[in-house]
Amino acid sequence: VKNIEMLPQKKLLPLTGYIHGGCSPLGMKKDFPTFIDETAVLFDTICLSGGKIGLTLDLNAEKLATAIGAKFADLTL
Repeated sequence: VKNIEMLPQKKLLPLTGYIHGGCSPLGMKKDFPTFIDETAVLFDTICLSGGKIGLTLDLNAEKLATAIGAKFADLTL
């Protein structure tokens, strides 16, 4: 992938079923390619949205990647 850009907020709900602030790679309505920065494995856990405003999850990055089919990649310049 040569170009990565954020999804416009107005397309979030119709495309994913999530509202702004409650978007999460867990339980997406459609399967989208998901990438986790490769440095996430340096931490015991990482925090991410649980898919509902105010719900934050602490998870192991490798287990998260396995559960959602994500790939690790160098996402920083």
